Amino acid sequence: MRDENTIVVLEGDQTGQELLEEALRVLARDVIGVELEFPRFDLSLENRRATGNAVVHEAAEAVREHGLGLKAATITPEERGDIGSPNRILREEIGGKVIVRTGRRIPGVMPLGGVHAPISIVRMAVGDAYGAKEWREGGGDDEVAFRTERIERRICHAVAEFAFRQAARTGAKVFGGPKYTVSPTYEGMLKEEMDAAAERHPDVAYEPQLIDATFALLLSAAADPLVIPALNRDGDILSDLVLPLYGSIAGSESLLVAFEEDFEPAAIMAEAAHGTAPSLQGKNVANPMAMILAGAALLSHGGEPSQRAGRAIREACLEAVHAGRRTSDLGGHLGSSEFTDEVIARVRAKLDVWASI
Repeated sequence: MRDENTIVVLEGDQTGQELLEEALRVLARDVIGVELEFPRFDLSLENRRATGNAVVHEAAEAVREHGLGLKAATITPEERGDIGSPNRILREEIGGKVIVRTGRRIPGVMPLGGVHAPISIVRMAVGDAYGAKEWREGGGDDEVAFRTERIERRICHAVAEFAFRQAARTGAKVFGGPKYTVSPTYEGMLKEEMDAAAERHPDVAYEPQLIDATFALLLSAAADPLVIPALNRDGDILSDLVLPLYGSIAGSESLLVAFEEDFEPAAIMAEAAHGTAPSLQGKNVANPMAMILAGAALLSHGGEPSQRAGRAIREACLEAVHAGRRTSDLGGHLGSSEFTDEVIARVRAKLDVWASI
């Protein structure tokens, strides 16, 4: 990582921006005891339109330079020919190869289907069904649609290697995989890299499954922590299934990771897994926990003081919820800012206690 004391802030839209500001309050020096710089880029829909997405390219360059980025949720307009989504530009220009989303149990929130252990989805950040060339030929009932998809060996390698390293760090099992029996040439490339990573990491439990079996067996296999490597589209769908299994996506951050040659992170962009929630804008009721956890995830890639602060933030969030200090989506009565105040107080107390031990 190039600059562990700088976090590039990518501002967003509606409630996404409001929750970003709450997360930045937690990252203040008088809370975590670490002096951080926060260069800011306005990625609101209005500014993206005004700059023709130039601000998105500038933000991506800054994340590449400094190594860490914290992004608010942004609006993607639906109209063809509009400014589009900033996420594709950020992923490509940061050089992101992997997107990681981890579902985890939130204390006091009832998960579905008895799922208690964490499940991390490690998916391709680029390629596959997204960005594929599409066209149609013929007409009427004889009309045929075509699509050409593309994956790269280096992306498959990155997904597999990161998945096994993530499993080694968390004591999890690498589980699942693509539909390599039906598509041995295309989807089989990821399976080949998963098998190769398993040989490099013999101490990590490995249970490959076809993607349909992965869905079918997910609940019965989820007694233990899982890491699931996936193609881009498979992983997108899996994430949307897995995260709500924990009763709320409030405890889940999303990470885009770019790598050095040795597969150590070169740049990480963190964000919440939720959208802009326009109906909640200005009401001080949205849950900031996912954005706060996204900031904490970035700290875990810094030096020892930053790592300690990141752990304190994560524990403070979950302990607050366990103690009943919750926003309304989790059955509580705190507003966005009140929950952040609770987390800040707990982080300060925790770091003070740790310093005296």
